[in-house]
Amino acid sequence: MPLLPEPGPTRVLSLATLVNTVGRGVYLAANALFLTRSVGLSVNEVGLALTLAALVGVILSTPAGHLADRYGANRLQLLALVWSALATVALLAVRTFPAALLVAALAAVGDATVRAARGAVIAAAVPAGQRVRTRAYLRATTNVGISLGAVLAGVGLTLDTRPAYVAMILVDAASFLAAAAILTRLPALPPAPTAPGQRRGLIVLRDRPFLTFAVLDGLFMIHHSLLTIGLPLWIAEQTRAPRWMVSVLLLLNTVMVVLFQVRASRGTESLAGAARAARRAGLVIALACGLFGLSAGVPAAVAVPLLLIGALVHVVGELWQSAAGWGISFGLAPAHAQGQYQGAYGMGAQLGGMVAPVVVTSLALGWGLPGWLVLGAAFLLIGALVPAVVRWGERTRAPEGELVTIS
Repeated sequence: MPLLPEPGPTRVLSLATLVNTVGRGVYLAANALFLTRSVGLSVNEVGLALTLAALVGVILSTPAGHLADRYGANRLQLLALVWSALATVALLAVRTFPAALLVAALAAVGDATVRAARGAVIAAAVPAGQRVRTRAYLRATTNVGISLGAVLAGVGLTLDTRPAYVAMILVDAASFLAAAAILTRLPALPPAPTAPGQRRGLIVLRDRPFLTFAVLDGLFMIHHSLLTIGLPLWIAEQTRAPRWMVSVLLLLNTVMVVLFQVRASRGTESLAGAARAARRAGLVIALACGLFGLSAGVPAAVAVPLLLIGALVHVVGELWQSAAGWGISFGLAPAHAQGQYQGAYGMGAQLGGMVAPVVVTSLALGWGLPGWLVLGAAFLLIGALVPAVVRWGERTRAPEGELVTIS
């Protein structure tokens, strides 16, 4: 897969994403350590600040998307990127826990707005048949950018000084401004038009099929934490595999996403194709959970292949699940409300991210193989439910996509 697509809005979005995610990769590596080692906050204080900030993001996702529909998606995205740059710089002034909490909340406002506005930008600037492909490009590009940023952060982390952490934070702030500058190359995107008689306001909050899908998809996304939370602890505590296998599995996942996310998105532009992809994703992720669970208590020569095969199976499901979510979120959204619908879709993902650490550690680490099997059964069930929810959503829409009441 080429890193950059053909010239046009998708290329502009990909370039902006690459620049911004390099900064994000640096920031993610530095943020917690800056607050603990340089500012002097405790680990618990940092964790609480980040959790409450995540809650702010969940609450604001849908209203931010509505603002994108009403005032112009790219205009709001540019403002949110500048806001995020300022919030990142403000982190340097933090000396106390209340200040850290305030800055984290301000950053969450910018992050939620950028995410929701980006979905609305894609809906407005990219033809309907290419939106999922664009999302796939952006996800692959994000993986490249985060990885490059993490490598760059290694220099600062090795120095482990306040000036090094300050430099890393300023790199992140600059990446927001650089991304905003690139996005000015997009064509003007006026507010989404609303035809006479169409509902106004936060209509997504009355769309029960879509909200059900958003919750299901958010729970589906718990599988991302299998690699980042579950497997590192599982490998270290429950298997005889070498601990460096954690890095191997993460690298394998990143490379597969970069190479195959666009290809895996083919056929998910339609609601029917996206629903089928979700069902397939549930099946293969469930299989991966079983393979991961079987790696405990066996020789390393057996555990390593089980983990590698499980990771390969898992990433196939991850690719399908991501593409399915994009296709359904665009396909069920009315044309004049794509922003708020993309915001609600993102809200589901954030909710899933909030509960994932507890779910994964309690089941996989607490119950062992039975816990992995329970996780697998849950993913299988979610994948099986998505097609039914999509059919429900289709029945509640008139041909032009406007919501109708079904008695």
